[in-house]
Amino acid sequence: MLQLGYYGTRNNNYKFNFNLHIDSVKIKQADKIIVSLSKPDKMPGYAYGLPAWECKTGAKLAKVPGSVCAGCYAMKGNYTRFPEIKRAQYRRLAAIRHPLWVRAMTAKIKSYAVSKHKYFRWHDAGDVQDLRHLAKIFEVCKLTPDVKHWMPTREAWTKKYIDRAPANLVIRFSGTMIDQPAVKSWPHTSTVSTRPEARTCPAPDQGGQCKSCRACWNPEIKNIAYGKH
Repeated sequence: MLQLGYYGTRNNNYKFNFNLHIDSVKIKQADKIIVSLSKPDKMPGYAYGLPAWECKTGAKLAKVPGSVCAGCYAMKGNYTRFPEIKRAQYRRLAAIRHPLWVRAMTAKIKSYAVSKHKYFRWHDAGDVQDLRHLAKIFEVCKLTPDVKHWMPTREAWTKKYIDRAPANLVIRFSGTMIDQPAVKSWPHTSTVSTRPEARTCPAPDQGGQCKSCRACWNPEIKNIAYGKH
């Protein structure tokens, strides 16, 4: 397993800079930098998955009974059955430090957007690591204005920077415990419910697929209530 050296700022003093001149990166070069994008079967686009074991908050919640992270799908099943999946996730995590990561991600996402994949999910596994990582995600979103981005997170500190997020990015704060009400102080949230009548995500009724639903990316929808896996 690759060892991830610290690349961010522990005190979150990173300064956002959206006035960068981003040169294009060829797709083959981008593939070498970012390793790969993941393609969740249920979703209308691609994602960038990281190891769930490295979630700053989620990895702790995974040990708490009744939390939304207990029994995390990204810590079992194919994620552990196939070692190459876990290796790829750790390589993606390390890739965030690369000086051309923003350019590479931009090039790769734009290449898929041409083929009608105009919806992108940040972290179908894993979560944002620190402020520098968040700032880079903001930069990628700003450089792909024709793509709608969605980033679920359990990192409460990100709330401080929501007002700096590009308009095409929806950050949803994920509830901590199952059947817990949505956090009202966040503009966009998600919850997990054991009650079918409380669920708003239609995927369980559609063979586990999003199909035509794009609610997670829709900034007009405040909360998405998922059913318990």
